[in-house]
Amino acid sequence: MRYVSTRGAAPTLDFRGATLAGLASDGGLYLPDTWPTLSRAAIAGLAGLSYAETAARVMAPFVGDSLAEGELLALCETAYGRFSHAAVTPLVQLDHDQWLLELFHGPTLAFKDVALQLLGLLFERFLTGTDQRLTIIGATSGDTGSAAIDAVAGREGIDIFMLHPEGRVSDVQRRQMTTVLSPNVHNIAIRGDFDTAQGIVKAMFNDADFSTRFQLSAVNSINWARLMAQVVYYFYAAVRLGGPDRAIAFSVPTGNFGDVFAGHVAARMGLPIAKLIVATNVNDIIARALATGDYARRAVEQTPTPSMDIQVSSNFERLLFDLGARDGHAIAAQMHGFEGSGAMRLTNAQREGAAALFASDRVDRDDMTIAMRWAHDQAGQVIDPHTGIALAAARRADLDAPIVTLATAHSAKFGDTVERATGMRPALPRRVGDLFDREERCDTVDATFAAVSDYVAARASPRG
Repeated sequence: MRYVSTRGAAPTLDFRGATLAGLASDGGLYLPDTWPTLSRAAIAGLAGLSYAETAARVMAPFVGDSLAEGELLALCETAYGRFSHAAVTPLVQLDHDQWLLELFHGPTLAFKDVALQLLGLLFERFLTGTDQRLTIIGATSGDTGSAAIDAVAGREGIDIFMLHPEGRVSDVQRRQMTTVLSPNVHNIAIRGDFDTAQGIVKAMFNDADFSTRFQLSAVNSINWARLMAQVVYYFYAAVRLGGPDRAIAFSVPTGNFGDVFAGHVAARMGLPIAKLIVATNVNDIIARALATGDYARRAVEQTPTPSMDIQVSSNFERLLFDLGARDGHAIAAQMHGFEGSGAMRLTNAQREGAAALFASDRVDRDDMTIAMRWAHDQAGQVIDPHTGIALAAARRADLDAPIVTLATAHSAKFGDTVERATGMRPALPRRVGDLFDREERCDTVDATFAAVSDYVAARASPRG
């Protein structure tokens, strides 16, 4: 398996190389050069397997020769052995055709754990026996940071620098990052929003001097290995609801487009998917792009769903590339135009290709609250506000198929919003119950490339 950049000018890499690189050197994102497919018999054969076994089978074609089959399975068993539920991502029925896929049973209570627990192990495996020191730089709107930090804290050969927008993540999300005091963990609060943080991270990868001095890698969903791991739970859920003999729909709370793009990959691999519902909050750039072809930035509005308060969805570029005849030069021109003006139009091929699989829905705060209250009062489920956005979209979708809403975070991470919607305040699970008693460590930095890159350079280990 070989990996190519969406912008067509970066070197082609194997799985190990793409995992360690994160972002491509031309500013693009890595994707497999071709999509592997699973036969209907192979998909049906996933029924009854454990989550780790399912993960190893689904991911094996992407890993290629970089890991032996038994080694991949062992890594999956280690990664998912830390989850509090034996099913790892259990399904919960809400009514006759609505389901929740609970993705929050990992150590930091969010769906990011499903991918990042594995990614941390992959980094460690690929660095073993080398003199390389990896400098991980990431930006988070909430959950990625804590999941990534938990996955790599204390690991040999790795330093992690995580940017978050000051005052724009929940107290639980912040403390899950800032209370990890391992020497290789560096938390940076920037005086700006998530899009600014993400832009600074990309700029460091694209700065020739900086990226030459340090061996950089990414834990955001710009890293293919993280996105690959998210493909697994689409297969895991679908075969438990009758797949591949019937198509299943999924409603996905969407910010950076990585989670729902993983559904697109599953469909490319042969999983019958009736529809992928892209559920956004009022920061609706993706909903507008899918509905009208207009991909244009607006000011970010702060909402009770901070992980979706985004106006530049990095992984959307992967979809545009895959639907645009995989023409890297054309995508590079399209994205450079957007980066310069903040707006672009999807081509007819991109719009028509997206319409075949994707639907979109913009959900406001009132409809989110109604969905959260319905889940509590009618189905006995306490859900977080991001899940509430996706459930609202799922309940008003007109589809002749079971709909699985991806429940992306534990409700206790957003206690204030949940309490306002349902009248009850969810408790943190016992394993993180002392979170608010732990010491915090974090530095606040101006939201500029110079300030952040200087901070990282003063603490990271240069290439050997």
